[in-house]
Amino acid sequence: MKRRQSLALGQDAEVFGRSLDMMVDLDRYDYSYLWSWLGVPIIQFPADVMATQEVVWKTRPDVIIETGVARGGSVIFMASLLEIIGKGKVIGVDIDIRAHNRDTIETHPMSRRIDLIEGSSVSDETLAEVRARIPEGASVMVVLDSDHSRDHVLAELRAYAPLVTKGCYMVVADTAVGHLDADKAPKKRSKIWYKGDEPLAALNLFLQETDAFEVDAEINGKLVLSSSPGGYIVRT
Repeated sequence: MKRRQSLALGQDAEVFGRSLDMMVDLDRYDYSYLWSWLGVPIIQFPADVMATQEVVWKTRPDVIIETGVARGGSVIFMASLLEIIGKGKVIGVDIDIRAHNRDTIETHPMSRRIDLIEGSSVSDETLAEVRARIPEGASVMVVLDSDHSRDHVLAELRAYAPLVTKGCYMVVADTAVGHLDADKAPKKRSKIWYKGDEPLAALNLFLQETDAFEVDAEINGKLVLSSSPGGYIVRT
């Protein structure tokens, strides 16, 4: 019980350090790319999938907005949760939704619960379209998983925070990068982010600007072998 409580409070630095080291090692094998959801690549660590389903099931939002569609597995995953709940839709936003990924999403059995918007997640035009697709009175959750540079994530946080309803979550993905020096940052991607220019730096700046959100200590405390530790914040 003491070990479990320690993890939940985020105090076990040794465990967290070993978790980061293992994730760095696993990146050599493209570990997050090995998983799929209902037949579509999800590009997520299993712990993050579990954490997201916990908060979706607990809060039961009417709308989930995700920036960063990639191959589509994540929007399909969240749409399937809403299908089980029996309501709602996912709005997927990406600056470049490639034709084969769009086809995979739009022909999937969960497609009826998914709206896709192509455009910069922080442009005025995209934000206006997102707002137009949120029904009046809907409860809204947001997942930020697009460009992971500090300035872009901070712009997303500021733009999408007003859309999140009280008691719902905003999830900032890939905060683990904020604990990695340049020599440990993933090298196989077209872009490299590391400590200082990444989502955790943006999140810390955002939380200094507002008291409308707080970090959920319980859910974040369980995020061992996770790409998004500390990234689950809830609107108070």
